[in-house]
Amino acid sequence: MIKFKLAMCTLAALGSVYSASAMNRWTALSMLETGDNDNVIGSCGEISRYQIRGELWPGGNSRDPKTALIAAKNVMRARLNNFEQTHKRAATDFEFYILWNAPAKVNHPTPCVTQRAQRFVNLIQRDEPHLEVTASSGKTANPS
Repeated sequence: MIKFKLAMCTLAALGSVYSASAMNRWTALSMLETGDNDNVIGSCGEISRYQIRGELWPGGNSRDPKTALIAAKNVMRARLNNFEQTHKRAATDFEFYILWNAPAKVNHPTPCVTQRAQRFVNLIQRDEPHLEVTASSGKTANPS
């Protein structure tokens, strides 16, 4: 019994370390959008490492990572709340990216947005090879 408890504690500790190496959504978004470059200006005038459209930018220094993160979270707050009210659940990582990039297309993303959303998920789960996300459903599944 003691060996079993010790084994379970070891597995739990390894799981914590293992999952801690995964990238969070905001880091992955910044990596995908600009490679963490605070100076990038998008083709439609998007600013900051998160590529926020000018009309959504609340003000402040767009080249400051902390200011940019606060602005990005504020933009997403309403989108995520609306998604949760409509779908009665939290958005998956796949849906999170679509809500960022093309919120009106969250239920039917274009192939280009679908591909970028899958890249976003891959960044988040790159250290978790036992998980895969299907682009069509955005749901996580264990491969057989």
